[in-house]
Amino acid sequence: MDARETDGEPFGDIVAALDGEESLCLVNRFEPEPLYDVSETRGFAYGTANPADDEWYVEITPA
Repeated sequence: MDARETDGEPFGDIVAALDGEESLCLVNRFEPEPLYDVSETRGFAYGTANPADDEWYVEITPA
């Protein structure tokens, strides 16, 4: 999911995308720190990469 293409705050769209998904690859302009706690609470683990100042990749998978 490329959150850079979302109008407004992408958090709700990201959380909704996790429903029923086995894994999710998120691309964002900033590190989505609030998502980490939500992911862990829902039983997911995550890994991040930051290849550029305004580019974050977050791989969210079942824990």
